Amino acid sequence: MKVGWMMWTGLASLMLWTGDAGYAADFSEAEYGQLEKCTWEGDDGSVLPYRFYKPETKAGEKYPLIIFLHGAGERGTDNVGQLKNDQFLQLIFSDKGREHPAFLIAPQCPGGERWCEVDWGLPVTHQTPANPSRGMEKLHALLQQLKKDYPIDEKRIYVTGLSMGGYGTFDFMVRYPNEVAAAIPVCGGADLKKLREDPLVYTIPVWIFHGSADGAVPVTRSRGAYEILKTRNPDAHYTEVPEMGHNVWTVAYKTPGLIDWLFRQSK
Repeated sequence: MKVGWMMWTGLASLMLWTGDAGYAADFSEAEYGQLEKCTWEGDDGSVLPYRFYKPETKAGEKYPLIIFLHGAGERGTDNVGQLKNDQFLQLIFSDKGREHPAFLIAPQCPGGERWCEVDWGLPVTHQTPANPSRGMEKLHALLQQLKKDYPIDEKRIYVTGLSMGGYGTFDFMVRYPNEVAAAIPVCGGADLKKLREDPLVYTIPVWIFHGSADGAVPVTRSRGAYEILKTRNPDAHYTEVPEMGHNVWTVAYKTPGLIDWLFRQSK
């Protein structure tokens, strides 16, 4: 993969890619086997299936946690579908990812629910409800439980997601800014009003990805979010892949420097 050029805008960066966009992740059955099938259960009987990767740990040490949010097409209850677009596993299974031991959860949003309740048809801006979606509520409750049960470094919690999960990533940033050390929204969109109004969001390092020819989620959604964030966030980055459609995640998670950038971040 080659970087065509980089342009600095103030203290934030805008990057455009040129080159091959046909990457596909390739992970072994042994690696998939390390993603334990789990289910969170709420007091009200609600459930959230999730896959859980646990690194080798040492006594007395704490480790980062990566949250991955899948797209709309992977919803369900089989606890498998959320791994369909598996390029995010580069964050833990690539050579570079293995240099940074971390926990990872990949929850599966039930059919009919969303990580973020928004109108996907609007071209640029939208407003999210005051309360989180059911999927987001369950995810946040799961996170609190995991922080109690495992040696997770609460200063190094990272959230990323694609498409519907890209919306969810922005939504998680806005709703729980004190719990996010860094975020990687991929081909999603944000509530621009909330981004403008919440000063805590500007403290979160963020790297946004989108394809310029995305026919599912308008690229203007990521552009709009970046235009706001770059004005006050010294670690806001935006990578737009020319002439690429919705599946920009096939290159996003292989971006040179992304993994090292992610694991440098701490609250």
